[in-house]
Amino acid sequence: MSTVMLGTEVAKAMKERLTARVEELKEKGIHPCLAIVRVGARPDDLSYERGAKKRMELTGIACQVTELPEDISQEEFEAAFRKINDDPAVHGILLFRPLPRHLDEEPVKDIICPWKDVDCMSDANMAKVFAGDESGFAPCTPEAVMEMLDYYGVPLAGKRVTIVGRSMVVGKPLAMLMLKKNATVTVCHTKTADLPGTCREAEVLVAAAGKARMITGDMVGENAVVADVGINVDPDGNLCGDVDYEAVEKKASFVSPVPKGVGSVTTSVLAAHVVRAAEYLNGLK
Repeated sequence: MSTVMLGTEVAKAMKERLTARVEELKEKGIHPCLAIVRVGARPDDLSYERGAKKRMELTGIACQVTELPEDISQEEFEAAFRKINDDPAVHGILLFRPLPRHLDEEPVKDIICPWKDVDCMSDANMAKVFAGDESGFAPCTPEAVMEMLDYYGVPLAGKRVTIVGRSMVVGKPLAMLMLKKNATVTVCHTKTADLPGTCREAEVLVAAAGKARMITGDMVGENAVVADVGINVDPDGNLCGDVDYEAVEKKASFVSPVPKGVGSVTTSVLAAHVVRAAEYLNGLK
C-alpha cells in the first residue's frame, strides 16, 4: 500500500505559517489583498474562484472579484485591468484564462506589475522561473507539486523525474523547479516514443497531460512517487485525475489523489504569493 499524499494536509500546514505572516503585516498597517479578474462566468473559473476566496479568508487575506462581461471590448478590458493593476491596495492579481476568443491577453501580460503577478502570467516572471531566480512567482500549480513533495519528504536531488505534459502552465515550469532541486528531468509529450517505458523508468512521475486516467498501472515502476496534476470528468460525471488511481496505488510508494491532492495546495500557494507580494511592494523583501 502506498502513502497517500493528501493536499489537504499540506494546505493545513501552510495555513499556519501564512496566518502568522499576515498578522505581522497587519500589525504594520499592511493588509494583503488579492484581486481576481474574471471575464464571463465559466463553471471551472467559478469553482476555482470559490476555493481561492475561501483560502484567502482562512488566512486573513482580503479578496476582491471583478467580473467583466463576456462581450467586453479589448479596449474596455485593458482599461479595467489597468485600473486594478494601478490600485495600491491590491497586492496580487489573478486573471482567469483562457479569455474569450475575441480578447488578446498579450497586452495585459505587458501591463501587469511583475510584483503583483502572483500566478506567473508575465514574461518577466516566467523568465525568472527558467533562470532559477526565486524572486519571481512561479505558476501556482507547479509550485503546489513542489510543496507537496517537500511536505511528504520526497527527495529530488539525483532522482529520475518524468513529467508527462509540456505546457507553459505546468509541465515546462515544473521541469525548471525540479532541475533547481538537482533532479534529472525528462519531459514527455504526444510525440514521445515509448511513453510507457519512459514512465516506468521514473523514480518520480508527474502526470500533467489533461487526459483522464492515461497513466495506467503498467506505466509506473515499483515504489515510484506519483503526483497527479490532472483534473478531468469521466463518462460517469466523476472527478478524476490523469492517473488510474486504483491501479497505481498498488505499485507506488507515494501517490496523490484527485480530488484532495495537488489542487488542494494550489490556492495555498496563491495565498503565499499574495503575502510575498505584499512584502515586496512594501519594501519588506
